[in-house]
Amino acid sequence: MATINQIQDEIIEEFSFFDQWMDKYEYMIDLGKKLPLIDSAYKTDGHLIPGCQSQVWLHAESKDGLIHFSADSDAIITKGIIALLVRVLSGQSAQAISEADLYFIEEIGLSQHLSPTRSNGLVSMVQQMKQIGFSLASS
Repeated sequence: MATINQIQDEIIEEFSFFDQWMDKYEYMIDLGKKLPLIDSAYKTDGHLIPGCQSQVWLHAESKDGLIHFSADSDAIITKGIIALLVRVLSGQSAQAISEADLYFIEEIGLSQHLSPTRSNGLVSMVQQMKQIGFSLASS
């Protein structure tokens, strides 16, 4: 099983192939399209991430000591962003998720190329996933 940092390094390498930000956006849109669909039972208000301008649903379940995330969004760029976060954090231990340093966000230039509302949404997504990790690690 790859660690959080190994997965982040893979993402940084993948994004390094693109010189233009429009190409990186296209890649993120493709990643969002490939995101496995969240079960419709979890597309409820209780699974919405607060603080996101678009709707982002997040579900987590613990299996064999690892947390598995599923997610969806009604906005294509946001769906790509949550797809990246799910890829990095899903299948990891609760403690690893709660302590993760998500350096790939800066390394690929994501934070500099998002609108302020999307940046706030990204922060909310990360906080929500880490909070789930923290609460499951301490239970």
